Amino acid sequence: MVRRSIWIGQLLAFCFTVSLSVACGGATRHAAVAAPRVPAPEPVLVPPPPPPPPEDPVVTLIALSERHFKAGQRELELGHVEGARLEFDKAVNVLLESAYGGRSEPSIREHFDRLVDRISAYEVKALAEGDGFTEKKYEPASIDDLLAMSATLAPEASAEVEQAAQTDPVIHDVPIPLNARVMAFIQLFQGRLREFIQEGLERGSKYLPMIQDVFRAEGLPLDLAYIPLVESAFKPNALSRAKAKGVWQFMRGTGVENGLRQDWYIDERSDPEKATIAAAKYLNTLAKMFDGDWHLALASYNGGPGRVQRALKQSRTSDFWALSAKARALPRETRDYVPMILAAIVIARNPAQYGFEFQVEPTVTYDTVTLPRPVDLRRVAEWTDTPIDQIQALNPELRRWTTPVRDEAYELKVPPGTATVVHSQLQDASTQELASLRWYSVKKGETLATVARKLGVSRTDLAEANYLKTTARIAAGQKLMVPHESTVLLAARADRPVPVADSRTLATVDAVVPAVDSGPTDRVKVLYEVKRGDTLASIARVFRTTVSALQTWNGIDGSRIMAGDRLTIYAARSN
Repeated sequence: MVRRSIWIGQLLAFCFTVSLSVACGGATRHAAVAAPRVPAPEPVLVPPPPPPPPEDPVVTLIALSERHFKAGQRELELGHVEGARLEFDKAVNVLLESAYGGRSEPSIREHFDRLVDRISAYEVKALAEGDGFTEKKYEPASIDDLLAMSATLAPEASAEVEQAAQTDPVIHDVPIPLNARVMAFIQLFQGRLREFIQEGLERGSKYLPMIQDVFRAEGLPLDLAYIPLVESAFKPNALSRAKAKGVWQFMRGTGVENGLRQDWYIDERSDPEKATIAAAKYLNTLAKMFDGDWHLALASYNGGPGRVQRALKQSRTSDFWALSAKARALPRETRDYVPMILAAIVIARNPAQYGFEFQVEPTVTYDTVTLPRPVDLRRVAEWTDTPIDQIQALNPELRRWTTPVRDEAYELKVPPGTATVVHSQLQDASTQELASLRWYSVKKGETLATVARKLGVSRTDLAEANYLKTTARIAAGQKLMVPHESTVLLAARADRPVPVADSRTLATVDAVVPAVDSGPTDRVKVLYEVKRGDTLASIARVFRTTVSALQTWNGIDGSRIMAGDRLTIYAARSN
């Protein structure tokens, strides 16, 4: 019993010890879990990147202009002359139409000057190749399509057209019989050609007061002021397939006979006011020739007075309608022309009667500036802060970008209120700045033909640009005008135009030197700025020369060149 008690006591003591150990161990573990937490480090705040610097609007503007110029280069490489012309115009106009203008900011001024020079160089290349790039764009004359369409006229006019014509209260100063032919054209103009007549009436409204003033002063019927509605739709740059030109569609010879100047720089047939004065003179001549019979005079305006006089004599009649009834007496075009003009007059004198409504355009207004020497129109556009298209529209007689080179008092039209600005710029600018022109000094023994071949232009263009006949003799020392910086682009191969980064990379025409390598014997000095990626071999290929020649000309021992280096090159001319 005692021993059992001892044993139980020992057991209890053991259990107490174990319990105490377990409790202490549990307390220890609990204490570890409950220990204070170490705070996590605060995140490091990274500042946002600084905003990009504001875009320089001048740099952006120049880049846009340059993109249009390069687009024009690409268009030329593809043979798209008109596309190139449009892109080159855009390259200039984005500068002129900006808030800065062409010259108010130095970097824009520098870019503008280089741009004009580069475009001029391309124009010269185009002139040499005869692709028409240097002359302004002409539009097809409406008379061609109208006369072709007249063969499809309906034999009789509708009752509505008859009613409108019969109730028209207008009294005309040219006799207008409402016969079947006239009525058929009235119907054509009201129907398929409604849009054409509408646009022509609207466009002509800005010229009509001037035309009426001229005709009134010359004692002509005012009805005749609407002849251009059919001839050209009042487009100054209209050109027919027969090469008649302008609002009044003068042929070259008839224009000269009636006082219109035509040369390499100017074609006054395209000037609405000058051509109207000539038209008044010509119409008066025709009226006297046919004893005041305007139907015969109009037939002569189209077919020529000689042809009409012969037809009258052969047919033994003095009446146009009797003459036109004979199919072989006059060409169909002339027989249709007279009733077509009369129908146009009927509608134009009373448009509302025939269902036409249009917005009258304001008359053309301008200032004039007397130019003592030739000026590039792009300079004038820059000075007047005017799009180049507007300067050209005010001066449609100009065929080129430059005013006549030998005119010492040329009257240039400029936007109203800008004459003073242009006068001021003319006084401050040097001759070199005014026009992209250069002169060639004739060498002993040279002829127009040999000079033309040397410069890479046609003999006809060279002669006309200098007011000479193609057979004219030239003398040593004589100065011939050639367009500015012509030779650089002429020296390039067609598959890769010569880069022309600025005007300093261009060569002057007089810089002809003997050949250095074994290539062609006729060469021209060119300063070329090396571009990234160029090698001596690639440059030699473009200029049709050799690497060794490039090394000799520039004192280069090895083959290393760097972008920005300037190389002197004696490039072969194109013939």
